[in-house]
Amino acid sequence: MALKISGLKVELREILLKNKPNCMLEYSPKGTVPVLIIDNKTVIDESYDIMLWALKQNDPNNWLFEFDAANQLIKQCDTQFKPILDSYKYNDQNKDLQLKSRDESFEFLTILENKLNLQTYLQGEKITLSDIAIFPFIRQYAYVDIKWFQQSEFKQINKWLDQLIHSELFASIMHKYPEYITSKTSVFIND
Repeated sequence: MALKISGLKVELREILLKNKPNCMLEYSPKGTVPVLIIDNKTVIDESYDIMLWALKQNDPNNWLFEFDAANQLIKQCDTQFKPILDSYKYNDQNKDLQLKSRDESFEFLTILENKLNLQTYLQGEKITLSDIAIFPFIRQYAYVDIKWFQQSEFKQINKWLDQLIHSELFASIMHKYPEYITSKTSVFIND
């Protein structure tokens, strides 16, 4: 979403993690996605760093607004919420552990809910970096048990998530792309 909003023309290569091409592993041996390669020499292989790179090139909607506060909330998501999310998602065979993880998530979710009780987005009345960086994790969390989540006490998070999922920006990036290995033509973002 940050690449799209930046307006930068970027070639997209859809990679299946079970079928990683050697050209990707040459640039990023850890073999995770996404990977951004700039001028065949600079490699950025963390989502957040790619977002920052794109927005530092061009930030037409001022998503870097109040960057320090956004960065702090995003780091809290990465260090506090993400490990709990992983436990919640991947312990579906152990319901007790899964429910324990869900309970542990409430601390971070309550922080978001309190912010969204006061404003439409995490830092005010418009989308910023914190919304876009945190949204995918909340989306994953919600879809572990969507019925429960939609009926949960997190009414404002549900509203916020629904707005982002149904936004034109999200719809514009959520396409099925051909796998790079078999692709004969390049696909570009912002072409």
